[in-house]
Amino acid sequence: MLIVVFVVSGLVGYWAINKVPSLLHTPLMSGTNAISGVTVLGALVAAAVAVTTSSTVLALVAVALAMVNVVGGFLVTGRMLAMFKEKKTRSSE
Repeated sequence: MLIVVFVVSGLVGYWAINKVPSLLHTPLMSGTNAISGVTVLGALVAAAVAVTTSSTVLALVAVALAMVNVVGGFLVTGRMLAMFKEKKTRSSE
């Protein structure tokens, strides 16, 4: 049952992102950082309640991948915001 949920959620996620125009990908990425933070918390909870070594390893991999998503989102947001800053001009003296 969990595999079916995983496959269906992957297909729905791909379908939803595929419909977003390319101009909105960066704002969408910055807007989903909060959701990615919730994913990190869920992965941490999964790591905390893990019973076997394999479930602990999988939970830690989930934490690492979720953190990559959060850090990548903030990096993209930083680059996006840098595009809107005024560039300093050199004064000729």
